[in-house]
Amino acid sequence: MAPYLDTVKSFADVPITVDGIDTLVFLEASQGLVGLFDLLGSAAFSVVQSDLKGNIAKVRARYDATPSLSGTLQKLVMNEQGEKKRVATEGLMWLLRGLSFTCKALQFSQANKGDELSAAFSKSYEETLKKFHNFVVKGLFTVAMKACPYRSEFYAKLAADPDGGAPASQERVDEALNKWLTALSAIVEQMETFYESGGYGKGF
Repeated sequence: MAPYLDTVKSFADVPITVDGIDTLVFLEASQGLVGLFDLLGSAAFSVVQSDLKGNIAKVRARYDATPSLSGTLQKLVMNEQGEKKRVATEGLMWLLRGLSFTCKALQFSQANKGDELSAAFSKSYEETLKKFHNFVVKGLFTVAMKACPYRSEFYAKLAADPDGGAPASQERVDEALNKWLTALSAIVEQMETFYESGGYGKGF
């Protein structure tokens, strides 16, 4: 069996057309990111995982209810406007924020190979989620940042073969991770622009 990133849907494989970003494949890739926190091995990150899972479920529920109107993330959001409770629109907004937090943390880690994961996740939190959180949630995240595993342990898990075979090389892990993160970053940026241009995040 292949290393972790080879076993989940990559954000690089999410179809993007003139109509927008494919909803179902995006959600599948997002589930793969949720699993990444299992490799971090800290119960402190359960709050992050729970938040991501909950918001994925909200977007998926909207898709299941209106599949013909929700083929892309953009269509899903636009077709929910005017309703009293825009559950999926808000859920997707928070999902994108969580994805951005994780993406930037791992990008910082890739760019600063001498730093531990706690430094990368702390820096990312400062730049992404912190401004949206109250005092209590900020405290939870501070605990989670300090509970990050050692960098070497995390990357060893990324490279490991669950079936006990030889681990992937660091070069292979870096290549797969960088490709994954580049695609995720582009998706988040596109959706952030979409939300801002349409004012879809107002009222939350």
